[in-house]
Amino acid sequence: MATHYGTAVIPARLRRPRDKAKVESAVGVVERQVLAPLRNRTFFSLAELNRAIRQLLDKLNNKPFQKLEGSRRSLFEELDRPALKPLPGRRYEFAEWRKAGVNIDYHVEVDHNYYSVPYALVRKEVEVRLTLGTVEALFRGHRVASHARAWGRGHFATQEAHMPEAHRGQRDRTPSRLIAEAQVIGPETGKLVQAILLDRPHPEQGYRACLGVIRLGRRYPQERIEAAAQRANRSGVRSYKRLESILEHGLDRISLEPRPETPPAAHSNVRGPHYFGKEATPC
Repeated sequence: MATHYGTAVIPARLRRPRDKAKVESAVGVVERQVLAPLRNRTFFSLAELNRAIRQLLDKLNNKPFQKLEGSRRSLFEELDRPALKPLPGRRYEFAEWRKAGVNIDYHVEVDHNYYSVPYALVRKEVEVRLTLGTVEALFRGHRVASHARAWGRGHFATQEAHMPEAHRGQRDRTPSRLIAEAQVIGPETGKLVQAILLDRPHPEQGYRACLGVIRLGRRYPQERIEAAAQRANRSGVRSYKRLESILEHGLDRISLEPRPETPPAAHSNVRGPHYFGKEATPC
């Protein structure tokens, strides 16, 4: 921020305020001659308050010094105004810096959204610069990617230029390998992985979810993953998180076949719909 405005930040020394005596003194003067006269007045708008402050402030600045020549206004015109510089042509933009790892799908995750970087940076760490409207990725001090910032969750920002030509030629092989690995668990799991890949604009955007599905084999038996994948396929689920939720809540153990309807019990108190269709007989 200091560089943007062409200034320098020099912190005062700790404990004893020896570096800003004039500032502390000016605060006291404003409290006595501007704030104190207004302390018992009631204002009904910010504009009204600002007008009252401006009147007292102009009076303070134009008041002659007691031991020096001139006033605060004359010193400002003589010393400060000639040294002032125009404001920069663009507004200062606050930026937040983070570090992020590049996943196998050559995307980095920022606030639950995914942004592509050059494929050569897979499994490396990059710096991410976040502003209100942009997301920039930097590697060793050089910007390697820039995207419009996405809001919400689960959005992908992908640039095909980040995929090398050699990798573009092998795109069809990589999804087929993921499907084959999922089919080792079972045909329903392979079908789910294929559906995830087809559901994304770029198959690479589904790599992360597909790897998550395959890695569930480390935590659950293959039979349970198959049953959960079958339920997911019937429900149109295309998410690793939803599949994981099915397993965590044990929904894979619930049969998908509808339960047969049991006939109502025969009982004298169960009258049936025909009873209510009759007209009431007088006593």
